Amino acid sequence: MYLEIITPDRKVFAGEASVVTLPGVDGSFQILNDHAAIVSTLQKGELVADKQAFQIEGGVVEVLNNKVLVLAEGVQ
Repeated sequence: MYLEIITPDRKVFAGEASVVTLPGVDGSFQILNDHAAIVSTLQKGELVADKQAFQIEGGVVEVLNNKVLVLAEGVQ
C-alpha cells in the first residue's frame, strides 16, 4: 500500500509500506494491505511504517483503496 505522511510544512514520507502502526486516540492500531476504508484521529506517539519509525504530535489518518494518508501536526 502507498503511505504519505504530511505536516503543514512538508511531506515527511511518501512510499510503499506493508504494515503501518498508528497511535490512535483509543490505542494503537495497524493498517495492512486491503484494509477497509477508515478515518481516525491520532494522538501523540510513534508511527511505524515497516521498520521506519516517526514520532508524531497527533493528527488524522485516512485509509482508502490501499492508500494511507497521515496528516500529522508535527513529526520528528
